[in-house]
Amino acid sequence: MAYRLLALNIDGTLLNNQGRLTRETKEAIEFVKSKGVYVTLVTNRHFLSAKKIAKALKLPSSLLITHSGGFIASTVDKPIYEKRISEEKIFNLVQVLENFECHIRIMHERFSIGNRVKLQGNVSAKTALRSGEPLFYPIQFVDSLGDTLMNEPVSSPKIEVYFSSRKEKEQAEKTIASAFQGIEWFTYPNEDRCYITAKGATKAAGLRFVAQELSIPMNEVVVIGNCFDDIEMVEQAGMGVAMGHSPQNLKQVADWVTRTNNENGVAYMVKELFRKQQRIGYLHYLNS
Repeated sequence: MAYRLLALNIDGTLLNNQGRLTRETKEAIEFVKSKGVYVTLVTNRHFLSAKKIAKALKLPSSLLITHSGGFIASTVDKPIYEKRISEEKIFNLVQVLENFECHIRIMHERFSIGNRVKLQGNVSAKTALRSGEPLFYPIQFVDSLGDTLMNEPVSSPKIEVYFSSRKEKEQAEKTIASAFQGIEWFTYPNEDRCYITAKGATKAAGLRFVAQELSIPMNEVVVIGNCFDDIEMVEQAGMGVAMGHSPQNLKQVADWVTRTNNENGVAYMVKELFRKQQRIGYLHYLNS
């Protein structure tokens, strides 16, 4: 089997626990590109943040699956796929969520806007800022998101929510489920956070779209992930790979469990899998 597309999660997969790309990982991506394999990133991050990682990996024109599958593009100005939560639905969701103890972030592809709250452990500060991010992705905090959206409505691919407790999250989920249709609510097990996208916007759906755009069947796709929302994506791939520190649910559906992100798991797996594969162009020559 010749694999033609490699899809990589970012946080906890490509990046180590310090949020860095190691030299070994960069070399592995160069190695697989030399085989003629198309490399894409599939991430919960917003587009501009993913684009920064893609630039470091020398993937200038790759289609990036961002906002948890809600926004796919190689440049922010020209998305080839987007599923947005409408202005009205975002406003109504925020009206409900602001009744709970939570930090809400509306994740537009160009900016983020969130409510100014301080939760236990200052979670909003920890999750709102990544290294250097405010320099290229404006982040605004307001006292009331509802009031702000009334004057300046926003349509966005994704909303992130961080709750003060698991109980608050569970109550909010029940309320949202009974009051809203046309959305995807993904909750992290054993954590106090979740995210909301438009119905049909998932990492797995985004990957299927990109594979179809490239005329690559899913059995020729390799996926490497580490999170609960990578499960469907790993399961549907021709070669699904779980990082060594992944939850057991993900490992159970994976074809391969590699090393952890702090042990260069991506580099190890990529070189092991692709070292015997001929360059895609050469394989096409042989077939012809």
